[in-house]
Amino acid sequence: MKEKDSARVERAVEVAKKAHEGQFRKTGEPYIIHPLAVKKILEEWGMDEDTIIAGILHDTIEDTDLTLDDIRNEFGESVAFLVDGVTKLSTARTGMRDIDTYLPETKDNFLRLMIALGDDIRVLIIKLADRLHNLRTLSALPPEKQKKIAKESLEVFAPLADRLNMGRLRVEMADLAFKYVDPKRFEELSNIIEKYNKSAERSLKQIEKEIGDALKKEKIKFEISGRVKSVYSLHKKLAKHNQNINEIYDLTALRIIVDDVTDCYLTLGIIHSLYRPMAGRIKDYIATPKQNGYQSIHTTVITKDKHVVEFQIRTREMHEYAERGLAASFYYNEQKLTENYKKGKIEHLPTNLLWITELQMTAARLREGKKVDLKKLKLNLFADKIFVYTPKGDIIDLPKGALPLDFAYRLHSEIGDHVVGVKINGKMSNLNKKLEQGDIVEILTSKNQTPKVSWLEKIFTPHARHKLLHTLNDNSRNSTPERPIPPTRKK
Repeated sequence: MKEKDSARVERAVEVAKKAHEGQFRKTGEPYIIHPLAVKKILEEWGMDEDTIIAGILHDTIEDTDLTLDDIRNEFGESVAFLVDGVTKLSTARTGMRDIDTYLPETKDNFLRLMIALGDDIRVLIIKLADRLHNLRTLSALPPEKQKKIAKESLEVFAPLADRLNMGRLRVEMADLAFKYVDPKRFEELSNIIEKYNKSAERSLKQIEKEIGDALKKEKIKFEISGRVKSVYSLHKKLAKHNQNINEIYDLTALRIIVDDVTDCYLTLGIIHSLYRPMAGRIKDYIATPKQNGYQSIHTTVITKDKHVVEFQIRTREMHEYAERGLAASFYYNEQKLTENYKKGKIEHLPTNLLWITELQMTAARLREGKKVDLKKLKLNLFADKIFVYTPKGDIIDLPKGALPLDFAYRLHSEIGDHVVGVKINGKMSNLNKKLEQGDIVEILTSKNQTPKVSWLEKIFTPHARHKLLHTLNDNSRNSTPERPIPPTRKK
């Protein structure tokens, strides 16, 4: 947390106080309490100054006499753009207030909103902060509205936080919402977790000591702490295991944070030398990250006194990303994202951010009046991802259903444009073969090769399609194509 706000932030607080003067929340508190709470949340997430200022002013256009030009003149174009984006998001959602009719179409509707605002992911981060504070103060609303907002939060906003790998936010948001969606179940599961943790408390302290002594002996620097299972997470897991609590192995968990990746694996070995690992319960998300970029090693062991304990092992950087996601390294990633996007170098972004660039590209195409297949984009943004590898071991994140040409264009346009063949796991394959989790993909190229219209039938992702069409259209200006280039692939 910063010790003192900048002059711009202080000025934004003054402007917001004046604009919201005389307005009150349902809690009875002055309305300014809300934007100041959003400010604090954004600061905790490590967001940049423009985002924090926009968070302070996010309700002024909709609820006060302040205009967008007023904000632009005082705080600049970037802040005005963010405030305008949050305002449009709120306005567009007013037609979806009847949650019972809108939730079945939630992803379609919300995706359209994200695309419309896709120029800057910070709009969504401000909206998440706004929603978090609203959930924290939900008790002031009538029961019917409580349930509607809570259900929407579970179905839309918590999954969005997960997509941004904002784990701490996802957990808090889901638990706050679940408490209103199903209060009886929430209380029941809360009691189970509290009882289980109390019974395991003494055993966990002993385990912490044994692990700590072993790590010190190997001169590994570490931090170790307990991790409490969230109520909503337990609810979902029990649903998968026919409500059998004995099938849930991570009610008791310890998290170990070390200096580097090598220490992660050394720590795993030490844990397995002390306790018996459970078969099939070792998950290496460092070698194969989750689709949102999450990295950690998970292992479940049986201790000497027959307790089942899960360990999570990660570096400090991995932990920060697991807790705060995109916000943890926001400044660097946002700069790189903006610079590369302007240069057309989308391939060089971190793989876990590439879905954002697809969203931005689509937003640009919509503004230009071009037709966009939203269903196809929805599939690529929200479907499960696969991770495949280059022969050198680099990890590439692609949606399920991706083909070799998608992989090639993800690496670089120059590679995609000159593909002559592909090897998958060391064997020659064809361009129509769907890639699978863990495949090692080697793209074969030739300088003499040029892209073909027929390749459009061998592409799955919007990113690769955009790159291929760009090259085909450039080539068509210099020569007459054999047949018209179709604008989109029909399924």
